[in-house]
Amino acid sequence: MIKKLIPLLLFPLAGFGQEDLLAGLDSVPAKQPVESAFKAMKIVNLESTKLAAKKDFYFVVAHRFGSVKDGFEGFFGLDNAITQLKFLYGITDWLTTAVGRSEQAYDVSAKVRIAQQTTDGLPVTIVLFNSLGFNNTLKERNYPRMTFQNRMIYLTQVLVSRKFNKRLSLELAPTFFHENFVIEDTQDNSQLAIGMGGRYKIANRWSINLDYAVHTNRASHSQFRNPLSVGVDLETGGHVFQMHFTNSQGIHEAGFLGQTTGDWADGDIFFGFNLVRVF
Repeated sequence: MIKKLIPLLLFPLAGFGQEDLLAGLDSVPAKQPVESAFKAMKIVNLESTKLAAKKDFYFVVAHRFGSVKDGFEGFFGLDNAITQLKFLYGITDWLTTAVGRSEQAYDVSAKVRIAQQTTDGLPVTIVLFNSLGFNNTLKERNYPRMTFQNRMIYLTQVLVSRKFNKRLSLELAPTFFHENFVIEDTQDNSQLAIGMGGRYKIANRWSINLDYAVHTNRASHSQFRNPLSVGVDLETGGHVFQMHFTNSQGIHEAGFLGQTTGDWADGDIFFGFNLVRVF
């Protein structure tokens, strides 16, 4: 009789123990991925850590007018514009591929998410960006001995971003790029840069964006400068419209990282926009 009563006496204790265990599990916060550090694929010129969702297709039109310093003679830059057309596709949520063409280069690229920022977990998102470009500015009439290999441009970036709160996101982008042909004789073919940028949300659909890059091994007598860009993002339904001012007219990475010609101090800047449409 006593043996039959023991399980009955222990059953309530087991129930309370199970409830305590479940309560303890519920009290542990789940580590959720932190989304939307950036709304567009680029901050301004610099790639952001945003990737396309799986099976999403993007069409990007990036446009840079000529220097506003030209004044009325160049219609404040409208007469000397360049454009890049780019198509992106999300293979998976962590892999985005792209093909693009501007006056400077044809290129194919890929973004791979290595790690995702989480709440109460990993403090940053890490994305690897690789690009293979074909220099379109080198013309055979100017370089009769030019070969296909001479035109190649290789670039690798490690994009590290952190969303601090619903308004502020920052990014750091150590960069290596190699140009098989360089304009300046004393410039190394292999070049290093450190990009940095951020986004500050000022309204429900508006943000202020800024990015800057330091070319760490530029030739000492180089005519080129570090690119500095500032602008705004506007989210309008299925697309993001980015408007900005920058001292670089180049859109391809090797163009704005290695061959920026404008000078903010002299008013030698370019107005431009990136129009991003998602299908």
